[in-house]
Amino acid sequence: MHKDLPPQEQDHQPGTEADMTPAPDFQPHFPGSGRLQGKVALITGGDSGIGRATAVLFAREGAKVAILYKDEHGDADDTIDSITDEGGEAMKVALDIGDKTAVEAAVKSVIDRFGRINILVNNAAEQHVQDNIEDISEDQLERTFRTNIFGQFFTVQAIVGQMQRDDTIINITSVTAFRGQKQLTDYASTKGAILALTRTLSAKLAERGIRVNAVAPGPIWTPLIPASFPADKVGSFGEDTPLGRAGQPNEVAPAILFLACQDSSYITGQTLHPNGGELVGS
Repeated sequence: MHKDLPPQEQDHQPGTEADMTPAPDFQPHFPGSGRLQGKVALITGGDSGIGRATAVLFAREGAKVAILYKDEHGDADDTIDSITDEGGEAMKVALDIGDKTAVEAAVKSVIDRFGRINILVNNAAEQHVQDNIEDISEDQLERTFRTNIFGQFFTVQAIVGQMQRDDTIINITSVTAFRGQKQLTDYASTKGAILALTRTLSAKLAERGIRVNAVAPGPIWTPLIPASFPADKVGSFGEDTPLGRAGQPNEVAPAILFLACQDSSYITGQTLHPNGGELVGS
């Protein structure tokens, strides 16, 4: 749990975990207890950051895991290796999550391999810093919405028809959905849309016994951070939280696991807040 982060910067989205110093902490803290035994999970943005930590934790808990990712092939291979080290079965698919046809093909390949999908974690995202709303280009606006919210829609649409009672959907939103972020206007807007999607889906799918919840991380040390902010800002990332530091991916993954397993069987339409102590509305 690192407090001091050396200044660093990456020139592409969503960033590469292998190039980060220090490396994010993704390994689970505790032995597994079989809470996802026999389940199949699909995690978007599963190659690095919160997605990687979740994939490895799910494997430790007995799930078969498929990860979708953009083009960070080395990170994806490292995640697959970590899942295999846990004794889990894994597969990976590279795609543009904002492309409906590509998402449908990826989901079909996962179902062809594993038979079904019980758990969906909608995690893939991108963000671009702009000081002024006037400087957000139409291309950036569309790209951010296509990745962050269109991608979640497309993945739910491709998966939900084969889901059954006790299956789960977990959408990753952000603390920015609750209190905004003046340099991430379009990103925060997509995260607010994810909240509305979560609440609407939870009501729609409750009668089928499918639970839908969200997790709203605060400042977490993932590749998106050096890929988004200037190097000097990265050095102080997370220091303004009550806990005084950035969080690590393996401090978010247990919240996702809780919502994915039967420990949360009476919870739907809700949001968990691993954000270092910032008090925000639920």
